Amino acid sequence: QLNVHFIVDDVDKAIEFYTKYLGFKMGTNSSPAFADVTRKNLRLLLSGEKSSAGRPMPDGATPTPGGWNRIEIVVDDLASEVKKLKGQGLDFRNDIVTGPGGSQILLIDPSGNFIELFEPKN
Repeated sequence: QLNVHFIVDDVDKAIEFYTKYLGFKMGTNSSPAFADVTRKNLRLLLSGEKSSAGRPMPDGATPTPGGWNRIEIVVDDLASEVKKLKGQGLDFRNDIVTGPGGSQILLIDPSGNFIELFEPKN
């Protein structure tokens, strides 16, 4: 199983986003400070500011959500997935981009973390 850690502003909003829109299931942990959600062999760790991962570093730097690192979810029909998610009011960072390996777009979670939706070329 692959574990990925995301810092989030609101754990409950993050749980709702990943389970309602992206097909994740609740994992074994849930609290106001931390939760885990799973999809296939991916375990996504959602850490709020009160979690150990959200606490300031020795130099005072505070972990924050966002950045360009992201998880990738492979979909069969990117255009219809984007249309569905936009219809549900979700936000995207860009438009669909097509390259030699397929097409992709960046979905934004409630804390500003990116999820790449990717449709490989057939």
